[in-house]
Amino acid sequence: MIEVAELRKSYGDLAAVDGVSFTARTGEIFGLLGPNGAGKTTTIGCISGLLTPTSGHLRVMGHDVVRDGTAARRTLGVVPQEIALYDELSAEENLGYWGGVQGMRDPVLGRRIQAVLELTGLLDRAREPVKRFSGGMKRRLNFACGIVHQPKVLMLDEPTVGVDPQSRVRLLELVREQAKSGACVLYTTHYMEEAEALCDRLAVVDHGKIIAQGTLAELRAMLAEHDLLRLQGSFRPEAAREALRRIDGIEVLQADESQLRLSLAAASRRLPQIFSALAEAGAEVRGTTLTQPSLESLFIKLTGKELRE
Repeated sequence: MIEVAELRKSYGDLAAVDGVSFTARTGEIFGLLGPNGAGKTTTIGCISGLLTPTSGHLRVMGHDVVRDGTAARRTLGVVPQEIALYDELSAEENLGYWGGVQGMRDPVLGRRIQAVLELTGLLDRAREPVKRFSGGMKRRLNFACGIVHQPKVLMLDEPTVGVDPQSRVRLLELVREQAKSGACVLYTTHYMEEAEALCDRLAVVDHGKIIAQGTLAELRAMLAEHDLLRLQGSFRPEAAREALRRIDGIEVLQADESQLRLSLAAASRRLPQIFSALAEAGAEVRGTTLTQPSLESLFIKLTGKELRE
């Protein structure tokens, strides 16, 4: 449904997207996971035709996005990170506008508006101006505008940013329902827990590049069941590295004057040995954080930094 091959988008000397490749299939939720500024929104902008790629190839439902953009866009639904609603219009009127842009007309459009309002829990507020809506309600209506025309490919760019917990749960349910109905869903997020809960496959993105890609099981296997241990305190980095090299099975991911990040198996049982080795190296440990294998710990292992840094 979506084919991206060696996509590159540059602004002068800055490569916002640098050689990204992936495919997403029918009925699948494919996630792009990475920190803000990683290139996720730029990738969606190129696929949707809002941005012209510097190089690479993009196809949606078999249509080349650059050469046959009109046909590609007919199959797309896009829910942008920035809410794309008209505050003075009602929920019905917003849906009518966006459905009309996609070529829908009454009576089909009218029936579909009622269906998506009910789906998103907004039917009882259908004729109210959007300016009276809460942030969570606007997010749900933003989602409704992206699916009113029943797209075969749905692209969601950080759709739960800034919403209340109840609206977040409902939005995630709506995403699952779209995939179950046969849509191909491309989902960008910097929330690790959302990616773990939703995505069938995903790509971990940093600085415009994909640094890991696969199913959740495949990505977790990259950690080889290793824990991540973060130590805070006062360290001499090279002395700490040398002391830890003498302990089998420890990988030093980051070492500076105030923090160490280590990857190792069964970390909790090995803390006394680690503390002893670091004390001999002149270190003072003031804080310890142990993280079990997860997408966030994979990201730290690959990049040396936390997902939200």
